[in-house]
Amino acid sequence: MNYEDRTLSCVECGQPFTFSADDQAYHAERGFTNEPKRCPGCRQTRRAQRNSGGSFDRGTREMHTVVCAECGKDATVPFKPRGDRPVYCSDCFRQQRSSVSSGRY
Repeated sequence: MNYEDRTLSCVECGQPFTFSADDQAYHAERGFTNEPKRCPGCRQTRRAQRNSGGSFDRGTREMHTVVCAECGKDATVPFKPRGDRPVYCSDCFRQQRSSVSSGRY
């Protein structure tokens, strides 16, 4: 398929940028069906923010102290237990998950 350079508009900064024929061929080769929405500069900024936790950072999680329903040890979890389900320490939780996934539960 023959591709021609196309001018697109960035959704972040509104500036026009070129979606080159080479880039279009690369996208097609990789099976990408959507055109890029951001110019190269805004894409790079977005990747840097995502990799460094920038504006996409969720912040510090509130941790809650609980007693493990399996072994009785103190543990901290990133959610507030409701009391209607057992809460496990990380070791027992991992054991529970492996038991369920292997069909031994």
